Amino acid sequence: MAARSNPITPLTTNSPVNYLAIKHLHITCAAISGSFFLLRGLWMLTGSPLLQRRWVRVVPHVVDTLLLATALVLVFWSGQYPFVQPWLTAKMLALVAYIVLGTVALKRGKTQGVRTFALVAALATLAYIVVVALTRQALPGF
Repeated sequence: MAARSNPITPLTTNSPVNYLAIKHLHITCAAISGSFFLLRGLWMLTGSPLLQRRWVRVVPHVVDTLLLATALVLVFWSGQYPFVQPWLTAKMLALVAYIVLGTVALKRGKTQGVRTFALVAALATLAYIVVVALTRQALPGF
């Protein structure tokens, strides 16, 4: 197998599904996931019964599964791995924090105040993840 000169260029450039298509699908899933999380957070704050609908509980899992799958494809195709690339490590650790905060915001928070704080913290963490993804810097701006 020939060595790649650019770590971003996938080994399978001749495949029907190329790196850019997977990357755009990943970005689209991230935008849908984040937007729907914000909407569910607003529904939580207003006490909307929509938050209890079955599709509202199922759709995020479908979107997030596709988001994770595309992330794994991008990692393997690009040859950039967490704990090797600092920005990917930061993004992955922030993702864990975002999931925990999101769970507190939408399910596990015992009071409205705790849920609201967790929602704001989760959205700030999501913003950090997006900035890290765009800049490929673990500490953007430094």
